Amino acid sequence: MKKHLTAIIFALSIIIAAAILGNAIINRNKKSGTVDVTGLGQQNFTSDLVVWEGNFSRENYEIKTAYSDLEKDRKAVTEYLVAKGIPKEQIIFKAVNTNPLYDQNYSSNGNFMGQTFKGYQLNQSLQIESKEVDKVEQISREITELLLQGVKFYSQPPRYYYTELESLKIEMISKATEDARLRAERIAENSGSKLGRLISANMGIFQITGQNSTEDYSWGGTFNTSSKEKSASITMRLSYGVR
Repeated sequence: MKKHLTAIIFALSIIIAAAILGNAIINRNKKSGTVDVTGLGQQNFTSDLVVWEGNFSRENYEIKTAYSDLEKDRKAVTEYLVAKGIPKEQIIFKAVNTNPLYDQNYSSNGNFMGQTFKGYQLNQSLQIESKEVDKVEQISREITELLLQGVKFYSQPPRYYYTELESLKIEMISKATEDARLRAERIAENSGSKLGRLISANMGIFQITGQNSTEDYSWGGTFNTSSKEKSASITMRLSYGVR
């Protein structure tokens, strides 16, 4: 009985070993591995928020007189902007900066002889944040009309933003992912394989540049604020299994 049992166990072992070996030979001929692809998502859009800043100044030997003149200028600036259609509550004036002014004195041979006080310069800046992008953009170009009123106003270039940026990012990620998947399917098809499951996905840096500009992408991401018309892009790197 013992001999028969040993023979049966031995026979079963041979059958199992043969099955395992046969399966290994079959699997050896199957295609396996991964395919790595990078997809790109792009979208043009128009800024819907503008931030514009400017400043004006007055100089006088007497600080009270300089401040009084600055107050007159602030009133003139406010009236000008309100007449152009800017709500008064959107005009944010910042604190007045006061700087003493000095003349530097030198002797005929170039030696420093001290300085002479010549008065004060008072500066005040303002900021407007608005969704009326075109209107503020036009005002920023026309504000020099205040020079005719004796106001020394200096306009800064407007900065342009987009308030739906988070939704745009999600849309870009979706486009980049779809682009990468299509590339992976085409590679697998051309190599006679089938696309398997997604193994990993890595998102690139979100880039915003001016449309038709020569701006370079940066490793930390580009965020253009000088152009009203912008282009957004992002990459997605996907790794799929193939079979």
